[in-house]
Amino acid sequence: MDLLQLLSWACIVFTVGMFSTGLTDLKKMRESKSADNIQFLPFLTTCLNNLGWLYYGILKIDRTIVLVNVIGALLQFLYIIMYFQYTKQKRLVMSETLGAGIVLTSGWLYFTMFLPEGETRLSQLGLTCSVVTVSMYLSPLADLVEIVRSGNVQCLSFPLTVATFFTSVSWVLYGLQLNDYYIVVPNTPGILTSLIRFYLFWRFAPVNQSSPSYKSLQI
Repeated sequence: MDLLQLLSWACIVFTVGMFSTGLTDLKKMRESKSADNIQFLPFLTTCLNNLGWLYYGILKIDRTIVLVNVIGALLQFLYIIMYFQYTKQKRLVMSETLGAGIVLTSGWLYFTMFLPEGETRLSQLGLTCSVVTVSMYLSPLADLVEIVRSGNVQCLSFPLTVATFFTSVSWVLYGLQLNDYYIVVPNTPGILTSLIRFYLFWRFAPVNQSSPSYKSLQI
């Protein structure tokens, strides 16, 4: 097995593992019969991101990108369906999903009807997907600032941080092997934000777990 194949498998395993962390929320919804305290928009935006990268993988003829994002999109569809089943805000969920569908359809029409086939379409799609992915990685920074102020890391998931770190590293290395900076650039912030989270866990984790003020991390 050469290095590119090894990195390909690493990307598949780590990324599917990261997407699968949503199964924890799915379990909570099924046990409580409620979607309270679970956010819907991350499922929806991740689904859009998956579909965008899926189209990129199809145009680039990259089986790794295609496979990962097919699995990711299917998982997000599952999360969305289950969320809709248990949420009390069905009208809001439907309107947000409709809005996402309009964005997705508009994007597809633009790339297929207004851009010529070939490198131009692939480059603009790669740039668009990169911007969306970077935005998703950077969006929790405000929460990290609040954690620094409060010194409370209970809202952070350590397993998700580990999964994000290894996923981002594997995609950066995979992109470097392909000389594809549309893959390298958007995954670099994932490494940086994961390192920040690791520091916060180290900085604010209680030394004595039996302390009365200590509460176990939700894993």
